[in-house]
Amino acid sequence: MSFSPDSLCSVLLAHPRPAGYVVAYSGGLDSHVLLDVLVRLRARHGVPVSAVHVNHQLQSAADDWQTHCAAVCHALCVTLAILPVDAVAGRGESPEATARAARYQALAQWLPPGHCLLTAQHQDDQAETVLLQLLRGSGVHGLAAMPGYTAFGHGSLLRPLLAFTRSELRHYAGMQQLRWIEDPSNEDTAFTRNFLRHRVLDSLRARWPRLSRSLARSAANQAEAAQVTPLDRVSQQSASVLSQLRRYQALSSSQAAASRLQPQRRL
Repeated sequence: MSFSPDSLCSVLLAHPRPAGYVVAYSGGLDSHVLLDVLVRLRARHGVPVSAVHVNHQLQSAADDWQTHCAAVCHALCVTLAILPVDAVAGRGESPEATARAARYQALAQWLPPGHCLLTAQHQDDQAETVLLQLLRGSGVHGLAAMPGYTAFGHGSLLRPLLAFTRSELRHYAGMQQLRWIEDPSNEDTAFTRNFLRHRVLDSLRARWPRLSRSLARSAANQAEAAQVTPLDRVSQQSASVLSQLRRYQALSSSQAAASRLQPQRRL
């Protein structure tokens, strides 16, 4: 499935329709593509769309990025909410984890009831997450990586781009002549995720071009396995034992019937 407004619309329609869609808009390539497509779907299908920008206040250009997002949303006639957060990591804390926690906490508290927050993580992001969890020694739930759809705050959270690659989104952005922000921290390999993205995954893709798709499929398989409860496993095991017992009984009955049909030997 290649990326297009129609393919994204199919993803949205696979889930319950909310009171409204809210795009988590950073101003970067991925979220700008998501916002652009949602605006097109709004015009074609009457999809209610707004946006929210989280200002982490971590970089000198943070206010400029906020201004850029406001200008883009104004041009698209999209209502934009601004959420400033304190995302400064404490001593011994991961800057990435701290910023992520602050962002999601603010979004969960702010999201209007019944609305669906749309975030722009894509298939390559999912592959990075799977590899991170694998290196941490995570179990089934960790290796399931990012869920595509989940309850969130007083509404829900949907990641509609997980089936699409970064290159597909970049191609769309180029075709539509979108203007987005490049966060320089994304190139800093001192951050673990960036190190995996630029030093590890790029090398692996040179050998296995479909790596992201394969890792994303593994995540989906783990998510499915994680949904099986212990009671489900017992039920499945019981059903398997019962099935084997029935096959044994059928085989025994067949063998007994065959022995009765055989002529008796005379002494």
